[in-house]
Amino acid sequence: MLALRLTRGAHPFVLCGRLLVAAASAGTGFLLLSALSHALSHPGAGGALLRLTWCVVPLTATVYFAVAMARIDPATLPRAGMSSVGLGPAALAGLAAASTALSSLLGSVVALLFFLHLRGDLTGLPFDGAAAEMLAADRPLPLAAALTLLAVVPTVASLATAWALRPRAGRPAPVAPQPEPAAPVPVPSGLPWGVALLATGLAVESWAVSGTSRDGAGLPLPGGAESGALGGVLGWLFTALGLALAGPGLTHLCGRVLQSAHPGAVRLLAGRGLQEEATRIGRPAGVVCAVASGTLVSATLYGPGAGSSAAGPLTALGGVLVAGCALATLLSAGVEARRSRAAANGALLRLGAPASALRYAAGLRALTLVVVFAPLTWAVATLAAVPLRP
Repeated sequence: MLALRLTRGAHPFVLCGRLLVAAASAGTGFLLLSALSHALSHPGAGGALLRLTWCVVPLTATVYFAVAMARIDPATLPRAGMSSVGLGPAALAGLAAASTALSSLLGSVVALLFFLHLRGDLTGLPFDGAAAEMLAADRPLPLAAALTLLAVVPTVASLATAWALRPRAGRPAPVAPQPEPAAPVPVPSGLPWGVALLATGLAVESWAVSGTSRDGAGLPLPGGAESGALGGVLGWLFTALGLALAGPGLTHLCGRVLQSAHPGAVRLLAGRGLQEEATRIGRPAGVVCAVASGTLVSATLYGPGAGSSAAGPLTALGGVLVAGCALATLLSAGVEARRSRAAANGALLRLGAPASALRYAAGLRALTLVVVFAPLTWAVATLAAVPLRP
């Protein structure tokens, strides 16, 4: 009940974020139900399992976005004196998990209603039964299986939120931002592992594509050939995980480069900000890089003259869902970083620093990330698209 009251009285920005979480949950739930309908219309075929495997990608993106939105919710931040009223760090983590579950559950309900409407089971609205053939309207829908699939997103998202916001032993709970004294910023240690996983993902994708090419089936995606799809999913997941692990190290390196060669005040502020926010900004930036490279590879596969059939509506829905969640997660990380720098920026303004210098530093940080991650995206997409070219 407390989570519901906090949801109703939340800041408009936070409320909009929760609605976006519900929309992402609805899209993922609809994809899961579509995999169920494919299993109903093709009993005994292996394509349903492969379609369900492809749903892991939008499911991961939705859960990642839900956790990011829970992080920036002011209602879940521990504050002084909250433990005295029974709202300590553990209770606030549970509250954040409950709020995430409510948003995801709302999306699952919308997905079920929309699915039944397109099947023709619900009438009285436009487009009744518009996708009856694709959603196996001629076969009865197993309610238990449908509800089980719809419960996946709320369950996984709430558990991931509780795990991400759990109080760590031996570490103070996060509180409202306070100015910190200068100390060397620790260097993220995930860059070597990220490069290794990136190379592994590209190798797995190449192996999957070459294996299906020998059979003459081509790269399988929902709506196309079905052999070897598991290898493509695993390869892309390895690539995305590698870029996410390498992102903080690359961001920290960008901050170090900005502060080299006799920097001015703006470059010092921008470089220091990138180093301090390397983990918070670099990880979602790496995920966006992975999604963008996958989009470019899909354009190579499905573009004009590629020789493959056009992407179906479910493939397009999955792509839009993953890309939207990745971009929204990056924006939420930017909001969280800005909030963490609020105290330091206020202190600089009180000391007489011009507000334009802070704006220029923020713009320089964004420009540096684009300059570094855009070529990386192009390089990964080019390497991944090499096996697809005839």
